[in-house]
Amino acid sequence: MTNVLVPTVASSAGLLGGYYLARATGIRPLGAIGLAAGGGTAFKAWQNNRGTATAAALTAVYLGGFGYSHVLHKKIGAWPAVLSVTGTSAAASLLFGGPKKR
Repeated sequence: MTNVLVPTVASSAGLLGGYYLARATGIRPLGAIGLAAGGGTAFKAWQNNRGTATAAALTAVYLGGFGYSHVLHKKIGAWPAVLSVTGTSAAASLLFGGPKKR
């Protein structure tokens, strides 16, 4: 069974790393690769821990945060926006994405 830190770290790395890759290289598809890799890894771990429905809901939080960061950056700046949505996604993962208690 996957521990709660695996999907949390994967989703955080996907959001932060994806943004950094896109920004540093100027090649947005590289950022999308990072986002997809982190999200895919997190989805599989969430699915192993809690099932497909919870994994889908947490992936919606992950992708929703990615989308919302584009809106939020106009108000608070790019890095603060990315950090905010990463924190939200990580908190959701920690709260709802860990192994089921037996």
